[in-house]
Amino acid sequence: MSELRVRGDAPTRRPDVWTPELLEKVEWRRRAADEPFRGVADPSGIRPGLFPLRTTGVDVSGVLGAAARYLAALAPRELADGRLPMDDVTWRHWANGARYFLRHGLCLEELDDRTRQSALEIVRASLSDAGFAQVLDLMHLNLTVGELRGEEHLLNEWLYWFTVYGDPGSGPWGWQLDGHHVNVNCAFVGDQMVLTPTFLGAEPVHATSGKYAGTHVFRREEAVGQELFDGLTGRQRARAVIADELPPDLFVGAFRDNYELAYQGMPFTELTGHQYALATELLGLYTGRAGAGHAAARMDEVLAHRQDTYFAWIGDGGPDSAFYYRVHSPVILVEFEHQAGVMFANDVPTRRHIHTVVRTPNGNDYGADLLRRHHERHHRPATADPASEA
Repeated sequence: MSELRVRGDAPTRRPDVWTPELLEKVEWRRRAADEPFRGVADPSGIRPGLFPLRTTGVDVSGVLGAAARYLAALAPRELADGRLPMDDVTWRHWANGARYFLRHGLCLEELDDRTRQSALEIVRASLSDAGFAQVLDLMHLNLTVGELRGEEHLLNEWLYWFTVYGDPGSGPWGWQLDGHHVNVNCAFVGDQMVLTPTFLGAEPVHATSGKYAGTHVFRREEAVGQELFDGLTGRQRARAVIADELPPDLFVGAFRDNYELAYQGMPFTELTGHQYALATELLGLYTGRAGAGHAAARMDEVLAHRQDTYFAWIGDGGPDSAFYYRVHSPVILVEFEHQAGVMFANDVPTRRHIHTVVRTPNGNDYGADLLRRHHERHHRPATADPASEA
């Protein structure tokens, strides 16, 4: 493991003194979140009509029941902080860093065990077994880095904020889990579910000591991406590789809800049978974080746009080298990248630190396009400003 950075340079608690530097870090995030929501798009602009209101047939009674039990367990003050309106701007305040900036909702650390487990049951009911296990593993690894740094009070498995939006059972609603390396946004409109933006990361990715020794994350996301690239022909690699040096971070991470990103890389239409099977397996690792019914609906949505889907790569492709990849279509954008150290003092990217993000381009992150359509149909005229539905 790389040498630890100096303790105290990654505070997560609310600071005692708000210096001008800290205030500016908060304010630029607030300004970014206050921009009218459009959604991630390619430079030609938003492509309309991609996300119709429909019935999926997926049973959502379990997650509705979990939400009702959680909200019923909250005291009045907790309820005021822990449930916000569906159109609240704090949806867009999520941040993958460890610092305390714009956190909201209820901190899991401050809840009693029973209430905390009730909150996690909402997450469990929304996700697949594998997706829920991955989220918990990443939260556990936050404690691992706290143990390694002697800062368990600043970095631990429950230092995450949970918020319910809307009123489950009576209209569109959702939830957000937000903290260091775990940022999951989940919106329900009827029985449709949107599970983006979802940012998941870890540093370290493997716990070799401590309470959760043996935990190891992102092995399949890393290995299948590598296998797909390794299996490309020379001509295909020339199409797939889009740069020589890894970017400093993901392109569509926190506070980049309106980022413009062009389609680049290797078209899925030029993949052979085995290559295409690997590409769909790779996509399934991300869509499969949702429960089975919603994961299947999401994969159908994604594969319906296979002719407009691209696989892009940055890195030399060596067996232990750091790399970046993305899969980009009109309805999904996945990024994976090996990172330089933040908690650890390696200044070049290594496989010890990984960031991933999944977006729904063209205006449906946070379920915003579905919400716009819902309100046009049920609550307000079609001339309403769609930006207000983010």
